Amino acid sequence: MAGVPLRVLSYNVHGLRDDRAALVGLVRDLAPDLMIVQEAPRRFRWRHKCAALADDFGLVVAAGGLPSLGNLLLVNLRVKVHETWCLRYPLTPGRHLRGAAFARCSVKGARFTVTGSHLATDPAERPSQAERWKTAVAALDGPLVVGADLNEGPGGGAWRTVADGLTDTVDGGGAPTFPATLPRQRIDGLFVSPDVVVAAHEVVDTDRARRASDHLPVLADLLLPSS
Repeated sequence: MAGVPLRVLSYNVHGLRDDRAALVGLVRDLAPDLMIVQEAPRRFRWRHKCAALADDFGLVVAAGGLPSLGNLLLVNLRVKVHETWCLRYPLTPGRHLRGAAFARCSVKGARFTVTGSHLATDPAERPSQAERWKTAVAALDGPLVVGADLNEGPGGGAWRTVADGLTDTVDGGGAPTFPATLPRQRIDGLFVSPDVVVAAHEVVDTDRARRASDHLPVLADLLLPSS
């Protein structure tokens, strides 16, 4: 298959509250070019903590952290970052402030935009967040990579909103991603625009993955259209 390869990992790291050694070893072994992180450091000394986490993984920070409320985009040195920005969703009193991170990137001249988000656990709040994020995503041109903890499965309205017009990298219904110790729900999604080829995909379910976080990561090998 023709195209520029890009390995992408989307992962809710549970605020780094689990087995960090297992997490670091797992990510290093999976060796993503691009990692979309949910529940990354977002408070005191967040810049230092995000940079340290990236370094542990053998990656560098592209975008995110506090400005995107814990969504973080990490890349390896194959990936060139051209532009970054963040989106914040309106605050619902008594709930967590949430948002999304964006980056325009290229690898071997093949350009793409990546975005990551973590939608609300509250089913009343989640649809409006999905709509705001989708509106921002729909305004983008060119190849897209979209990763998130959607806090609901493929049958949910917010999932359908985000997935509309995109390719779900984990086809055939997909394996569950949460909770990691006994997965029952698929609430973590990784999507691409139709011009991106999904060469391989996997929900990584290993003993180490079950120790590393309360979510299992979603891994995809993509082929970007050549410029």
